[in-house]
Amino acid sequence: MGSFLGRFIILAVVGVVGVGIIVMLFGTQAEPERANAAPRPVAVFVDQARLDSIALQVSSQGEARPRTQITLVPQVAGRITFVNPDFIEGGFFEAGETLVQIDDADYRLAVTRASAQVAQAQQALTREQAESELAASEWAELGDGEASSLTLREPQLAEARAQLAAANATLQSARLDLQRTRISAPFSGRVRAKNADLGQYVSPGTQLGTVFSTDAILVRLPLTDHELGLLGIPIAYNAADGEGMPVELSATLAGRAQTWQGRITRTDSAIDPQTRVLYAIAEVADPYGAGAQDGAPLAVGLFVTAYITGRDVENAYILPRSALRGQNSVYVAEEGGTLSVRTVEVIDSTAERVVVSSGVLGGEMVITSPIRGASDGMRIQTFDESGEIIAAYSATYDEDPAEGLAETDTDGADSEAVASNG
Repeated sequence: MGSFLGRFIILAVVGVVGVGIIVMLFGTQAEPERANAAPRPVAVFVDQARLDSIALQVSSQGEARPRTQITLVPQVAGRITFVNPDFIEGGFFEAGETLVQIDDADYRLAVTRASAQVAQAQQALTREQAESELAASEWAELGDGEASSLTLREPQLAEARAQLAAANATLQSARLDLQRTRISAPFSGRVRAKNADLGQYVSPGTQLGTVFSTDAILVRLPLTDHELGLLGIPIAYNAADGEGMPVELSATLAGRAQTWQGRITRTDSAIDPQTRVLYAIAEVADPYGAGAQDGAPLAVGLFVTAYITGRDVENAYILPRSALRGQNSVYVAEEGGTLSVRTVEVIDSTAERVVVSSGVLGGEMVITSPIRGASDGMRIQTFDESGEIIAAYSATYDEDPAEGLAETDTDGADSEAVASNG
């Protein structure tokens, strides 16, 4: 019994001491600081809206094509006896230069026969003229009254003249066929394809090859209705000689970036019913001569990118592309550190910049970084591209302003809007 009572007393003492220690610890604990209830400003990156005059530019793409391209075909039949050494794929030739010669022996004989027929017809006509004059003289001496046309041999004379005309026509046809044995192009150019060679027998209509002129290269450029408005091109545009809207064509050729200067000379006569675009025709004159860039001609079949300089816009506001939210919204950093949501009128946009005509002012700071839940009056902390704080457009904040960067949301709705407009 005594042993049990001793144990109880010991446990009671230990319990009292433990409770005392706990009470002492709670009594000496420091009072926790209360969190600041004021919202932390959101850290954002900004850039300045620039007021300037700008020349609008439109980019398009197209394939370089020759202005004139034909297929050479003979008009007479025969065996090919001569082929110009330059009549090969890629060969150059001059206007009127013989490219293919067909055996002309039969056609020379035809000219000789036709010449003989002309001589015979001429002799027959001379004889009939003499007999007609003789008949008229005899009637004047012996006849009475007016002689008939048959008496004066007028029908025979007309027949002789007709025979001479027919013989002359046959001679001209034979000479023409002889000329056609020599095949050439009416322009200077290059050979694109060769389909016939020496010794081959060809008939009228046989395709000998394809050639094109080198005086100009054309590029058909599709333009939407909006792009036509940026350029100020009417639907029925047709530039006068030596004029036209300047265009720069570029492509990578032989591993190097090449550019060529041309002009928009006209537009197609109708809008494409499938794509709903209107094609503008860009022309580069003398692409193998003066129009070549650093010795590199604008080759037929090359796919090029065109940059067309359009109309000038006075007093336009130029913003970074990342400043545009959705279709026509911009966030502006107000002095004192608040955000303002603005609606702008977009004139043009590229992957780098946006041109607007209203909604912002020159010198204002536009926000370029994405923000979650942006609203008018939101407190913001502004930084330039180098990460330096811009005091005039930042909210007053005692702690490190860089901590506010944690408030931005790089995968929020604004990021999606920027991506959709990029």
